[in-house]
Amino acid sequence: MSSSDDDTPLVQANGRSSGISRDVAMKDAGRTNGNIHQGDVAMEDVDANASKRKSRTSVGQRKSYAEPESSEDDQPLSKRRRTSVKKEESSDDDVPLANGKRTPKAAQAATGAESDSDVPIGKKLASEKKATQQRATKDTKAPAKATKPAPANNRRQSNGVKKEPVDDAKPTARRTTTTKIKTEPESSRSTPAKRGSAKSAALKKEESEEADDGEEEEYRWWEDPTKGDGTIKWTTLEHNGVVFPPPYEPLPQDVKMKYDGIPVTLHPDAEEVAGFFGGMLNSTHNVENPVFQKNFFADFKDILKKTGGAKDSKGNKVDIKEFSKCDFQPIFAYHEMKRQEKRNLPAAEKKRLKAEKDEEEAPYMFCMWDGRKQRVGNFRVEPPSLFRGRGEHPKTGRVKTRVQPEQITINIGKDARVPPPPEGHRWKEVKHDQEGTWLAMWQENINGNYKYVMLAANSDVKGQSDYKKFEKARELKYHIEKIRKDYRKNLKHELMVERQKATAVYLIDQFALRAGNEKGEDEAETVGCCSLKYENVTLKPPNKVVFDFLGKDSIRFYDEVEVDPQVFKNLKIFKKPPKKDGDEIFDRLTTSALNKHLSVYMPGLTAKVFRTYNASHTMGELLKDMKATGNNAEKVKAYNDANRKVAILCNHKRTVAASHANSMEKMTERIKGLRYQKWRLKQQLLDLEPTLKKKRGAKYFELDEDIDLDWIKEHQAFLIEEQKQKIQKKFEKDNEKLVAEGEKEMKATELKTRLEVVKDLEKKYNKENKTGKVEAEGKGPTVDKIDTNIGKLEQRIENMELQAQDKEDNKEVALGTSKINYIDPRLTVVFSKKFDVPMEKFFSKSLREKFEWAIKSVDKDWEF
Repeated sequence: MSSSDDDTPLVQANGRSSGISRDVAMKDAGRTNGNIHQGDVAMEDVDANASKRKSRTSVGQRKSYAEPESSEDDQPLSKRRRTSVKKEESSDDDVPLANGKRTPKAAQAATGAESDSDVPIGKKLASEKKATQQRATKDTKAPAKATKPAPANNRRQSNGVKKEPVDDAKPTARRTTTTKIKTEPESSRSTPAKRGSAKSAALKKEESEEADDGEEEEYRWWEDPTKGDGTIKWTTLEHNGVVFPPPYEPLPQDVKMKYDGIPVTLHPDAEEVAGFFGGMLNSTHNVENPVFQKNFFADFKDILKKTGGAKDSKGNKVDIKEFSKCDFQPIFAYHEMKRQEKRNLPAAEKKRLKAEKDEEEAPYMFCMWDGRKQRVGNFRVEPPSLFRGRGEHPKTGRVKTRVQPEQITINIGKDARVPPPPEGHRWKEVKHDQEGTWLAMWQENINGNYKYVMLAANSDVKGQSDYKKFEKARELKYHIEKIRKDYRKNLKHELMVERQKATAVYLIDQFALRAGNEKGEDEAETVGCCSLKYENVTLKPPNKVVFDFLGKDSIRFYDEVEVDPQVFKNLKIFKKPPKKDGDEIFDRLTTSALNKHLSVYMPGLTAKVFRTYNASHTMGELLKDMKATGNNAEKVKAYNDANRKVAILCNHKRTVAASHANSMEKMTERIKGLRYQKWRLKQQLLDLEPTLKKKRGAKYFELDEDIDLDWIKEHQAFLIEEQKQKIQKKFEKDNEKLVAEGEKEMKATELKTRLEVVKDLEKKYNKENKTGKVEAEGKGPTVDKIDTNIGKLEQRIENMELQAQDKEDNKEVALGTSKINYIDPRLTVVFSKKFDVPMEKFFSKSLREKFEWAIKSVDKDWEF
């Protein structure tokens, strides 16, 4: 069997070529250095030079001991950057490159402490993660025989996963293990309810004979044995296509963009693009981003060129060359006015407009999938706009062009009516792809990605996808011990490719790194484990590693972790000179090769399953030990604390929201306002009983240091305006109710009477500021009553301060990502039922619909 260069045993033997056969190398090395220990074998890059590569072309001269994989999978991600290594003494492997001449860039970031993102979030819970993993290993040692019945037959079931070629020279043990894994039936996994019952069959029959009243009996697909993972996803499919955004409405004649102070007239297509930028001037983190500005202006100039450019009021051509001379403020003012008008519409009018929109879109909201009515998810075609992207995306600011029907492919049943395209247009193509779960698709112009119209999250098809995803993660627990044992053993493998595989799986399993994929030159420079570059990894002896790179969605991943000594040594070997910035650390590994390797252990196992498994297993272990007590709020906090631990352990970070600072400022002001109200109550105590100042001490009645008279006056004005707005809104609602009931509206004099309360409040505040005294308020005020109110205020202040701290702590932790995508929703259901907390506290209405299968399929004793 032909073998790639990557499979060559990497041994040194007194200057012999690293391409010699393993047997000869071992024999020569034995004569020179005595016995060879596998862990002590120095590893070289086999691509030493062209002559060595040429000398290895003879297949019959050597024998491969590597796992049989295609040479294509083992090729480096970037062939052009494969490096060569001069022969060095094995002792050099113990010298980290961080101390050499080439200090990785990541080290510079590692030394800075000014950024919040530099705090390694995983470090806080490293010990907990280790304990959890040890417990997980202990759990997986229990044989699966008790919960996994013997298969009905010994025939291999096709699973759609490409099998690895089996080398006859390999031990038969692996083939036996693989066969055992692949023949484990789907029914052997733990299922939430009995399958294949007569009742289920009866239900199906009833559903096919539904009455004309439109009511459907509940379909519990997770109990239906006929819904397996076949290739055909539907038999019949009917739908009404997609909803296009409304056409562009030109700006009024008096609203124009200005260039160098001169109002200019633009073609509607160019004016629309100018409106994209002008309409979002309040989004400063975008419009003030130099990359955003540059990309927008480049596309804007292209559209100007295509549409005849800009003209002044006299029809003279205006050459728009500099972005700094463009003034979009008039456009922003117009859009802001329209937004304000929409906000100020009466509630009844808003309700009417929404009802009209819902009526227009109703035909597109549902489809008929195998005779069942299913809700469609994103049936609206994206409107044209400016691409924002996430993180530091290089294409942010580019113009997302309007999608035309000629770009859209429709997927529908052969016998179904094809939805008509807009008048004067045609569809790109009409398909009848029964293996696809999409209804329509098109390619967007920014990244060339395909956009799909799919079923809604609460549909049967989407639910089945989620169910299978988490069941796949549950199945991993039966194989995780074997995987961990193997990759720890292979950390010392004599083959470079095998050592890189083992190291990559270690990092993915232990530190929740994503596998990573290749990126084009014009794509966001994001990386994962397999695509880590030289500068993304800094080594700190004896066994600390600093990861610093842009991960998914261009969110920075920064963490300093302790690794197994052999992993540290391997990373040092993978970074050997002459590798430099830009070179790949895992230069002999691709994501596809890694996933192919993992599928040997379990059909369909990929690197991303580890993230789901580790998140769900960690949450399951935390729930086992949890003793949630108190009221619902305290129980929810206990759940959120566990969720936060999972998010931190799995590195589910997010960029700080642009509104975070403003939101925190508002919360701070609210807390400050409550402290001011507490001070007023204390002053009222003195109004009732002046001797309390001596009894409780003058300090008790003092105003907080950060509250002065200027702030008090500003806050009082805010309270007065707030009270005024409340009264006006109540008046408008009462009038709308009267009109709806066919009665006459109240006159303006009624509003004037109601607003007298505001005037009285203003007078009271002015008097307090002048005299420095606060009169006791309320009916029959007493010291005890006021003390009770002070206690309630103090509790509110404490709760709000905790909320503010919680909000600040979570600004970079994405709790929702863990809860929705990585933690098995059945674990949340278990918590809800075990501690008697309503599901509404954890899942919104849409999420309760999405995870209906989880809510209805388990009880409080279910385990992941």
